[in-house]
Amino acid sequence: MAAIGKREDYRRVRTEPTAAAVAARSARPGWQDFSRLYTEDRDCLASFLALELAEVLQEAKPANLVCLANKRRSCGRNLYLLWKEHGQALIEASGLKVRVLADRGTSLLLLLYSQSALGSLLDQKSVRVILQKAGYPEPDRFEAVLSELEHRVEGEGFPHEIGVFLGYPLKDVVGFMGWAPISFTCQGPWKIFGNPVPSLELAENHRKCRCDMSLQLASGCNPLDCLKRTARRAGATPARQPYLSAA
Repeated sequence: MAAIGKREDYRRVRTEPTAAAVAARSARPGWQDFSRLYTEDRDCLASFLALELAEVLQEAKPANLVCLANKRRSCGRNLYLLWKEHGQALIEASGLKVRVLADRGTSLLLLLYSQSALGSLLDQKSVRVILQKAGYPEPDRFEAVLSELEHRVEGEGFPHEIGVFLGYPLKDVVGFMGWAPISFTCQGPWKIFGNPVPSLELAENHRKCRCDMSLQLASGCNPLDCLKRTARRAGATPARQPYLSAA
């Protein structure tokens, strides 16, 4: 956060994806490509969650948003209804936590997160300053922060500070919100402001996590095992989270 107000010229920085990255994205199987491998309802949902949470399970992000529409998917199942039946048990077994941000009947929006990773992120002074400026009344209390986020999601519009919870670089969050004189640099998975290099490196790390998980699931691996990676690592010393370095 120290260089947030500093203007730099990053026009010479290469921001185009490499040919290898483009090829890897096009070669990566999507969930619809392998969902029919998982014939049991619970396994079908587990495979979807494992892919959507790949970055969190591999400690590249503290949290992810997952939206489940109340409709039949390509596998012939309704993931919204499957979540109601199996979701809580799957997440408990994974070692992750879940917060239902909105259930509108037609869709369900979930914040799925690592308690330790998101807690460490929200403990940062720079993050608390941002949340306080955004109007969070108790930015130093974890549950109060999540409750305020849930309240905002249920209201009109969508809270732009959600990027903080998802581990996006803080310079990109405050740049997007117009809180600092940082120029828009390029469009990645999110809008990137200022020096694009750490943001693009983080985005590439996310892509690799998703690619690795999709290839494993496409090979027919047990999706329950994929979801339990975090649980198996419980008690181990966590690695340095890359999103903290990019902040």
